[in-house]
Amino acid sequence: MSEVWRQQEEPPLKKITPMGWLRVVTRGLPLGVLVFGGLVLMLLVRLLERPVYGDRRPWTPYITQCVCRAAFVILGMGFERVGTPMKGAGAVVANHSSWLDIFALNASKRIYFVSKAEVAKWPGIGWLARATGTVFIHRDRRQATAQVAVFKQRLAAGHKLLFFPEGTSTDGLLVLPFKPTLFAAFFDPALAPHLRLQAVTLVYQAPRGESPRFYGWWGDMDFGPHLLATLAARRQGKVTVIYHPPVKLANFANRKVLAASLEEQVRSGLLHRLHEGG
Repeated sequence: MSEVWRQQEEPPLKKITPMGWLRVVTRGLPLGVLVFGGLVLMLLVRLLERPVYGDRRPWTPYITQCVCRAAFVILGMGFERVGTPMKGAGAVVANHSSWLDIFALNASKRIYFVSKAEVAKWPGIGWLARATGTVFIHRDRRQATAQVAVFKQRLAAGHKLLFFPEGTSTDGLLVLPFKPTLFAAFFDPALAPHLRLQAVTLVYQAPRGESPRFYGWWGDMDFGPHLLATLAARRQGKVTVIYHPPVKLANFANRKVLAASLEEQVRSGLLHRLHEGG
């Protein structure tokens, strides 16, 4: 991520007890087998799927969706979907507060993430991202034309492309201003006339007795310790995925107006849910 949110001090991780380590093993091993076993299965199916369907993926996204749903079962974490995901191709935008966002969004609906190009080179995560059809982009204006072509190609294949317009992750208790520049490519005449977008709010409810920021992953927090803390938790909380009504790009004058509108939908969904206690 190009800009890192650090306005909240990163909480100290609790020492993992012997029982906590037992939970790490009993949850972590099945989760690892699920994720990497699903990856192997997906790659094998993709060998048959790609020659026939090309960019279209009628089979493999269902594997991703099943893996992500099962991950919450293994974790013992509650999962709730509110609202209806839009049908057909389009763009989806959501707030970003945890590595769990990837599981939550994939568990709800078949989507394809849009990520910065550097992620493709990350060990482990990069392999998973490429296998699941992530769209990698270069944040360089000189690449704008090429990016529009990629978006057009993927949308033509019926894909839903998911962005995190905040540009970084937070502690899950607020929504940062959406960056209008991330919406610029959609206003290209090749995409704008019929494109629809849907805002999605992710709301995490911490385990009883834990900080409300328990699932938040931001700043310079390392992935490994945060993963272990999540696996070791005696109780688990819940994630709610809220789908707001889709909007038509043609109804917005420019990218700034569009970004502000989608940002307000996501923020209001988060505040309302937090106010009523999840």
